[in-house]
Amino acid sequence: MAFDVKRLKGMDRIVAVAGAVALVSMFLPWYGLSASDLSASVNGFSSGYGWIGAVLIVAAGVYTVLVRSGTELRHSSHGPATWVAGLSVIGTVLVALRWVSMPSATLGAALSYGPRIGIVLTLLAGLVQVIASVWLFRRSGERVPWRSNR
Repeated sequence: MAFDVKRLKGMDRIVAVAGAVALVSMFLPWYGLSASDLSASVNGFSSGYGWIGAVLIVAAGVYTVLVRSGTELRHSSHGPATWVAGLSVIGTVLVALRWVSMPSATLGAALSYGPRIGIVLTLLAGLVQVIASVWLFRRSGERVPWRSNR
């Protein structure tokens, strides 16, 4: 079975692209130090627990593509829109928590340390993905997992 990109509708594409942006952003600097002519940074994989959130954002994008491509997936008690929204929200919260827990300071023009472009892009991608996935969830008609099935 060949995948046709036309199967992805507008919000599906946004979820998938946000996942791709998060994947690329994991390789960019997430935290760094600049002192005069020297600088050092670490990417998403080396910056603590934030990478777990980024992986969840990527997983939401991949899962959306798999569902829309017609891939046979194991059935669960919750629908695909619930999974995508859940992965997006949990992943974005983890990245946001990592961002706010990173120490940062600027000491004149000589020294600065703190979050860098990679974590900012990952957080923005996560926020966009949350908005799109919640919209898809609301349109799907699926029930929220914590409500009874009455």
